[in-house]
Amino acid sequence: MNYTFTSESVCAGHPDKICDSISDAILDAILSEDKKARVAVETVAAFNRVAIVGEVTTHAKVDYKKIARQRIIDLGYTNPKFNFTDKSRIEVDIHEQSPEIYKGVKTKGAGDQGMMFGFACTETKSLMPMPITIAHNLAKRLDEVKKDTLPFLRPDGKTQVTIEYKNNKPYKVNQIVIAVPHDENKSLNQVKKALYKHVVKYVLDEFGFKLLEKDLIVNGTGVWHIPGPASDAGLTGRKIIVDTYGGYARVGGGAFSGKDPTKVDRSGAYAARFLAKNIVREGLAEKAEVRLAYFIGAKNPSMQEIETFGTAKASDKTIKNFMSKILDTSVKGILKGLDLQRPIYLQTSAYGHFGREIFPWEK
Repeated sequence: MNYTFTSESVCAGHPDKICDSISDAILDAILSEDKKARVAVETVAAFNRVAIVGEVTTHAKVDYKKIARQRIIDLGYTNPKFNFTDKSRIEVDIHEQSPEIYKGVKTKGAGDQGMMFGFACTETKSLMPMPITIAHNLAKRLDEVKKDTLPFLRPDGKTQVTIEYKNNKPYKVNQIVIAVPHDENKSLNQVKKALYKHVVKYVLDEFGFKLLEKDLIVNGTGVWHIPGPASDAGLTGRKIIVDTYGGYARVGGGAFSGKDPTKVDRSGAYAARFLAKNIVREGLAEKAEVRLAYFIGAKNPSMQEIETFGTAKASDKTIKNFMSKILDTSVKGILKGLDLQRPIYLQTSAYGHFGREIFPWEK
């Protein structure tokens, strides 16, 4: 089958990712003191304003505002002309987890209901789809060059990649779109040439692809100078497709950032990816999707299924037996098996939750 597929990613300074970053930084700070804490924190960022809301049940003592201000600095928002900096107003409205929910979670039951999907395929070394992998690498590289090579670039940014497939295999990169704010004294043409040389060619060389400069689109409207929440408000959990598989595979209904791992929206999705990746890595299939579902308070999944899209190299029974041996998908089993009750979540807040070996669900 021949077709094209497009995926996007965003930079760490994108408004939604600022919010994911603050929420996950708060989660990590709490887990550093209390690994059994219950956390569900969401952040909103707008013109010179941040609001941190949600529920937290913990004995840990953390300074929410201080954490938020440090993340804003780290992400490059220190220029007053951006109308969003560490000096912006921050409001906090945090309360304890509902006792009705806590009752169902305290014995290692699921902290919410929902369905989760994990996916893996042989398109890349990381066993992720090619479009989202390249999109993430472009976004990461874009953030790297802002620090030294191309200092005229500002925080925020988005990438988009269109891949042409032949016989269901990635064949070529048809187009790349990059949106990034920059200093006023640089022309769009100067920015485009710099991005083509230092970002696009750099990333595509790793994958053995090439792209003509004419097939690179930079800042579709031609002008972008002011980055961040002053131009477009941000919200935790809004980049659910960017965080997972770039639209290439099904995803669950819940976001990840700011949630402790008793929330199966997060831990269940990690478990499903762990299972799917290991099925593919072991050569049991070329493509795999693991499906899980839980209800609030449930200790075990109410659904656990596997789809291999006609690529299986072993029987369903063999694959299911393999899954049962490598991970117990009870809530308690996932927390223990992947060692999730520790401060590892800030790193997930940019460039996707999957496909990077730094995370235990990628092992």
